Amino acid sequence: MSDLVARARAQRETILAHQGAMAEARRMPDALAAALAPEGFFRMAAPRALGGPETPPGEMFAVIEALAEIDASAAWCVMIGATTSVLAAYLPAPEAREVFADPLSIATGVYAPMGKAERDGGDYVVSGRWKWNSAGQVSRWLCGGCMIIENGASKRAADGAPAHRMMLFPASEAEFIDTWRTSGLKGTGSGDMAVARIRVPEARSVSLIEDSPRVRAPLYAFPVFGLLSIGIAAVASGNARAALEEFAAAAGAKKLPGGRTLASRGAVQSAYAAAFAETSAARAFLLQEVDTAWRLAQTGGGLDLSQRARVRLAATHLTRAAAHNVRVVHDLAGGASVFLDDPLNRRLADAQTMTAHMMVAPATLELASRAMFGLEVGTGEL
Repeated sequence: MSDLVARARAQRETILAHQGAMAEARRMPDALAAALAPEGFFRMAAPRALGGPETPPGEMFAVIEALAEIDASAAWCVMIGATTSVLAAYLPAPEAREVFADPLSIATGVYAPMGKAERDGGDYVVSGRWKWNSAGQVSRWLCGGCMIIENGASKRAADGAPAHRMMLFPASEAEFIDTWRTSGLKGTGSGDMAVARIRVPEARSVSLIEDSPRVRAPLYAFPVFGLLSIGIAAVASGNARAALEEFAAAAGAKKLPGGRTLASRGAVQSAYAAAFAETSAARAFLLQEVDTAWRLAQTGGGLDLSQRARVRLAATHLTRAAAHNVRVVHDLAGGASVFLDDPLNRRLADAQTMTAHMMVAPATLELASRAMFGLEVGTGEL
């Protein structure tokens, strides 16, 4: 077990102490973010040159998974911060230091180009409203994807598609709009954020499609969307593994009429064994593909589309298999699991909510298959 994973497991009591407040406020409490930030979890992908750990993807998976075994919402917030910190490798050194050098700083954001950025000299004038802004309320910096406007028209990328870039700006310049009323991942605060005509220096913008990382290290040869999908799958895996453990403990204690336990029923035993095996197999598939991709990244040769596709496929498969198997044990638990204060009720709602993320949506299966069949797929999509 790495030091980061051990530190994640050591956060159990701290996270559980804030769990009720997190769900009630529908966001991560400031005090919890302040407790987790010094551990380095939110900056796992930050370069060593900025004091970051430059954490390998497999270890990042293990850290996020360990946190999700405690609470999925807390792990999701960490995952968004950790994967956002990869942007530090794309920024010029002064801007990278400004945003990511402080070990207590948290940066999060939304990749989808829901905003507009109009060139004005060396700046962009940025306006927009973005959904799914997880952990924004505890962040010092935010980023939002923007369509680029030049001379009153949308700029086109080399492939003819509309050009878009991520704009990084202080969180103090954004408005948070409370739209996050959901059944699952309640504590992530993933509501809307909005800005109106703020100025963002061109040097504080990034294109994950057109730009190349300025830091030469294996982590930044790893596909960014692959890293994000691995993070989502890590939350799903930790949540499912905890649900399986929680069900096993409850089934061994729950007495049925006649004095037998729920765990003694043959149908329960078979269904639980299948759910455990399927979750474990999906997890092993992802870890195998992450290991292969990481070895390729370390050679400096880069990852071809087929390998990128297998990482995305494995992450999607694990996320969706985890949700299915949490649903299995939720059903096996019977009436107790329908109550809001039952752990399995929360685990199921969290698991199902994760499957809505575009990085692990059903369309990912089609995207991965196209690459594996050798059909046309843009590198930027994977």
